[in-house]
Formats: sequence, C-alpha cells, structure tokens
Amino acid sequence: MTNIEKALRHLNRKITEREQSHSIPFDEFLRILSESPATVVRNVFQTFHDMIRGYVGVGQDEYPDDPESINYMNYDCSRLFIENTDRPFFADRLFANRLINHVDAMKGSARQNKIYIFEGPPGSGKSTFLNNLLLKFEEYANSEAGTRYEVVWRLDRRILAHISDTKIKPFIDQLTHLLDEYELGVSEQNELNNTLSRGSDFVEVLCPSHDNPLMMIPKKDRRLFFDDLFKNDEFKWKLFTEKEYDWVFSETPCTICSSLFDALLQRLPTSMDVYSMIHARPYRFNRRMGEGITVFNPGDKPMKQVVMTNAILQRKIDMLFGDSNQVKYLFSSFAKTNNGIYALMDVKSHNAERLLELHNIISEGIHKVEDLEENVKSLFIALMNPEDEKAIEGLQSFSDRIEFINIPYVMDLNTEVEIYRNIFGKHIDENFLPRVLHNFARVIISTRMDKHSEALLNWIGDASKYSLYCDDNLLILKMELYTGHIPPWLTEEDRKRLTAKKRRKIIAESEIEGITGFSGRDSIKIFSDFYAAYARKDKLISMSHLLTFFTKWRKELNESIPDGFMDSLIRNYNYAVLQEVKESLFNYNEEQISHDILNYMFAINFEIGSVEVCRFTGDRMEIEEEFLGGIEGRLLGTSATVEEHADFRRDIQKEYTSRTLTQEIMVEGKDPRMTQLYQSLHDRYVHNLKEKVLEPFLDNANFRRAIKDYDTESFKTYDQRIRDDVTFLIGNLCGAKYHYTKQSAKEVCEYVIDNDLARKFRS
Repeated sequence: MTNIEKALRHLNRKITEREQSHSIPFDEFLRILSESPATVVRNVFQTFHDMIRGYVGVGQDEYPDDPESINYMNYDCSRLFIENTDRPFFADRLFANRLINHVDAMKGSARQNKIYIFEGPPGSGKSTFLNNLLLKFEEYANSEAGTRYEVVWRLDRRILAHISDTKIKPFIDQLTHLLDEYELGVSEQNELNNTLSRGSDFVEVLCPSHDNPLMMIPKKDRRLFFDDLFKNDEFKWKLFTEKEYDWVFSETPCTICSSLFDALLQRLPTSMDVYSMIHARPYRFNRRMGEGITVFNPGDKPMKQVVMTNAILQRKIDMLFGDSNQVKYLFSSFAKTNNGIYALMDVKSHNAERLLELHNIISEGIHKVEDLEENVKSLFIALMNPEDEKAIEGLQSFSDRIEFINIPYVMDLNTEVEIYRNIFGKHIDENFLPRVLHNFARVIISTRMDKHSEALLNWIGDASKYSLYCDDNLLILKMELYTGHIPPWLTEEDRKRLTAKKRRKIIAESEIEGITGFSGRDSIKIFSDFYAAYARKDKLISMSHLLTFFTKWRKELNESIPDGFMDSLIRNYNYAVLQEVKESLFNYNEEQISHDILNYMFAINFEIGSVEVCRFTGDRMEIEEEFLGGIEGRLLGTSATVEEHADFRRDIQKEYTSRTLTQEIMVEGKDPRMTQLYQSLHDRYVHNLKEKVLEPFLDNANFRRAIKDYDTESFKTYDQRIRDDVTFLIGNLCGAKYHYTKQSAKEVCEYVIDNDLARKFRS
C-alpha cells in the first residue's frame, strides 16, 4: 500500500466515523431512549443548557462556608469562548454569572417562548461572543454528548403495494414514466433508473422540521407509553413532574409527519406497521448550510422563496398514496432551525423586520405556510445596541416576550488583564512590577462605572474611613467585589454587615454599568501606547509610570477618569505592597505567641494579684495588671485606651467561659489552639506585630543599600544580620505566595522605603 492510499484510507475512516449518520429503526431508537433517556429526551433549550454547563463546568466560590454567600461563582469560560476559536471572547465574572443564570432558567419550559437579546454598546464583543457560542453549540450538537435524533420516514413501497396492489401499483409504475417525460433529461433519467434499481423499495422522506421521534407517539398516549417504557427511577419522576419536560407531552409533530402518520394509519393494518416505516437519525447541525443554525446579518435581504418544497419528492409521495393530496411537502425557512437556533446578528435594517416577524412565531410557536400551520420551537437569539431598542418600541405584547441579557464592557479587572495578555502575549507580566498591570485595568474600568453607588453607601456609610485604601466613590472596593474578592482592609464591623442582600444589590448595579467609558477597542489601543512607552529591559513598569502616563503624557484620557481616583489608586497600591513587605520580613516566634495567648485566655478568669499555673502551658503566672496589659498591648495596639482594655478583657472572658471552655474544650474535646477564640486572638497578635516589623529598618541606610546590592558581589560586604534579613525578605517575596522576581522584589522594597510608607500608614 502506497503512502497516498494509506493516507486516503485513514482520512476516509476519520470522516466516516465523524460525519456519517445512519438512520435506525424506531424500535432501535426506543432501545437507546430507554438506556439513556436524559440525553435523548432533550429539546434545544435543554441541549443548549447542557452544552454551556459541559464546557464551563462547576464554578468556584471563594467563600463557600460564608452564611452570607450569594453563589457569585468564578466560572472558567475558556473552553466555551477561547479555545479553538478564531477570535477569543473574554467573559468577565459578572457576565459569566449572568449568562449561567439565564441558561439555567431557560432550561425550564416557562422561559422558552422568548427571544433572548444580548444588548451592549459597540466594542463590547457581542458579535465575537455570538459567533463563538454558535461555533461551540454546533460542535457540541454534532458530538456524541450532544446527539439528538430527528424523524426519517422510510416508506416501504412493497408493503403499501401488498396492501392494495391494484390501487397503488399503477401509480408506482407511473412514477418513473411521469418523471422521465416531464421532469428529467437523459442523464437524469439514467440516474433515476440507477437509483430505483438500487433502492426502489423505499421512498425516504426527511422531516424538514427536525421533529424528535418522540413526537410520533400520539400526544394522548404518551404518558401511558412512557410509563411502560421507563423504569421507576429519578428520570421518570422528573419526566412526569418537572416543568422542563412539559414539551414532551404538549408538543405535536409537524404537519408533514402528522399527515404521513395519518395516511399510513388509514392504509396499514396496525400502527406497528406504521412505526416500522419510522426511522431516526442524529440531528446534524451545519451553520453554513442553515441546518439547525441560521444567522442573519442586517444586510442580508429577505428570501424571495418563502415557501419551500421538493417537487420530485412530492410526486413520489403522491404516487404512493394514490395522488390523494393527503401529504403536502411544504415548509418554510423556519423549519430548518426548528429545535435549533435562529440568530440575528444586529437588530437593524432587514434584521429589524425579521425581529418583528418573529412576534407571532415566538408567542404561539406557530408559523403559517400557505394553509398549513408549521411548528417553530427554536432558540431565538439577537444582538442589539442600546440605541436600536426603538425597533421594538410600542409593541408591549412583544416586549413581554423579550429577555434582555446585558453584555457590557468588561467590568472584572482580572478579565481585562487577560485580554491584554491574549493580544500582547503573556510575557508582558515580566515587564511590570506586581499589581501595576492590574492597576492599569482598574483605571480603564473606572471610566465604565457609575460614580454613585447607593448599595455601597447603604452598606459602608462614610467612605472617608477607608481613605487610605479606597477612593471617595468606593469604586476600588466595588471592583474587588466584582472579582469575587472581599478586601482584607475592611473593618470587622463592615465585613459582618456585608449580608447576602447587600452583596446582591452591589452586584446588581453592574447591570447599568459598562455602557460608557473606554470601550474594549479603546482600552487595547491605550494599553498599546502605554506599554510601548515604558517597557524596558533594565527597569520594570511601576505605579509612577502609570500615574505619569494618565496625568501628564495623555492628559485627554484623564478627563474620563473619576476625580481623585488616581491618587486613591496610588494609596491603595502603597498599602498593599507595604503589607506584602511586612509579611515577608516578619519572622515571628510561633511558640512564644502561642504561650502568650494561652496564658492570657487562662489568666483573665482570676483576680488581680493571684498566682496560678496555666492548665494549657504549665507556666506559673503572677496575674498582675502589667502582665495582662502587656499582652493586650500586642493584641489591641499601643494606642488603645484604658476603657478599651477593660472592654476587651471583659468580652474575652465572657467568650472564654460561655463557649471556649464549656463547649469547645469540655464538650467537643478541642485542643485550646483549635478554638475560635484562640484563632481570633492569634490573628490579632500577629497583625499588630507585623505593623512594627519595619521600624528597626526605617532609618537604616545600610538596609536600603543592601536591598539594592542583593544578588551582587557587593552584597557580601554587609554584616551578617542585614544579609540574613534582606535574604529572608527577598526570598519570601519571591515565594509561592507573592510570585515576585528578584528584580521586582528589590524594586518594590526600595519603593516602600523611599516613599516612607511604613510611617505614612502608621500615622
């Protein structure tokens, strides 16, 4: 076998395995149905849901144990919108949750008689979103996981001839002659003769509406039939009780299939003979051919031929049934997407007319084809710019059938950064100090946000208490919440007040944002200019560069940025990197901290002046005010008042006696280090120690120079203590927690010291 033959055979086998779809008898279809009912009994809405969920998977909730969680999930949409696409679409967390919620809802029958309009401003990626969505739907629907079946009639001429040979045979004999005489040329006659000689026993009629073979069971008999077919399991219970399966019992087959069924039932002895002529085959989707998926652009003119037929097939059907005119093989273009997707790329020009044409179809699920009624149960999707809503103004009955899904500019800063990485390459991170790239995204997103947030003000109240970390409009805080992250700089009181209701209201405000500001195309152009201006090999892009770019070099851009936002972003960055440096420099004695906390928990239950041995540590303690106050100073900070010390001591003593000792230790048998009180005190203790960790180095010039000289020969000239501290600091910054490089770690440490951040935030 030559290489050419081998390659062709291998290609043929692959194409055959992937593309060929043989029809199967009705009883074989029922066998598959009984074995895999959940995959076979699906309409387009259920299949669409399964496709989305199959590609996206289960989302991640960063706060699963939070009783105030709102299930605001982090969904990975890369398989759905990015992988194996010509142009990737990046769905931010807000849109992903919005889409999944709508898809889960549309799976139920109550949401099916609607058109789903994805509305967003120009440059939000609507067209890319829809193209990728349809691409993956076609891919899924043609795969084994997404297989659905459609009706194929195989009309057996022998059986029909046997039933009424004298009546039907003359018409069958006339078929070839009539076609030869009136329709076909010489070459076509030869082709027909060959066809009849090879398979003349059957006339195959495809259902143009792609009816599910289940529809061939008479509607009034379906419940009893399925009760007999399915065993008593979870699926059968869902089938008979849940709304999403209402269509199985309420829908009817198309007029062509109904007519064929009735005509055969009149001529054949039993319904079993009718079902022997019903076959099923996988429903194959092909967007380019308009099979299962049809997409119209605004410039696509209306079709001249509204009613479709097949003259040759109609003649064959007429011959089989004695020219009774019982079966009219007529259908419209809507039939080709029945049980599929009908999409309008933009609602303007000819697409505005198509949208209005859908009014009665969506409301009733029926389309008139001459004197026949055609079933249309499709998933209708459209894209729309906000200014095009005038196309549906004044049609209240139609507007009730429209489900708007916002697709605004990206509002999640992590997604905005992923867009830059995709376009300019993932290596761009290497040119930025950590956090700076994300802060560029924050600047862009700030222009897309509503400057006033009623939900945030009702929750936070006075925004000035967070002036060191956030802007006056609390946009930085809202951006964090949009990413699913609750920032650590919130007070404990505000964190407790972030109820599920308040959080939902904050997320809900995203529905009216992302319509104005820098578009997706704008942000890419702005980032390109910024990156080209400051990317260098010897120096990383810093916050100073970011500030200069927006306030001095491209001043016109600063007009779109909220007042004071850049200054607040700098303060937020300063706070964040200061905490990272403190955390990385902090080298605490865990054993000593543990002893202090356990001794304090035990000691507060005794009178001042008493001497006790701690049951947790074995330490002998003289319980004096100085002893308790010293530990409280590390727990509360040195600025705490006498009253605050007293209140704190009283609260801790109450918590210890009412819960920690009596319930967690005595009843549940917990180690005291595993109790909630211990963990809370430990976090306080460590936090206050970190606040002071930089103080010994603030006025030490050698420490800064040692950081600059780190990883060079000059570093060896410093004394051992400084070398150890700097090595410990740089090593932790470069570790798994913060992911700095040596260069970025050195530069950020110099930034913290040069800007005296420790003193600024201490004051």
